[in-house]
Amino acid sequence: MAGQIKRMLDELIKQRSKGNERLMSTTKTKLILKGLNPDRYDAASADDPAVIAKIRAVAAELGVGI
Repeated sequence: MAGQIKRMLDELIKQRSKGNERLMSTTKTKLILKGLNPDRYDAASADDPAVIAKIRAVAAELGVGI
């Protein structure tokens, strides 16, 4: 199922920022610093299990359940 990574990143950003633009930008920056650039993935991106595991680990670190 392609695009799972994009959906997970979008959900993580949405839950963490709660609509606040500044928090959205900060969260994207944190993801980029951890090696997960949300702009690099789209709905057609292949689902890499290693990237999905990394997203889950970062989400847990940020206190976000996805």
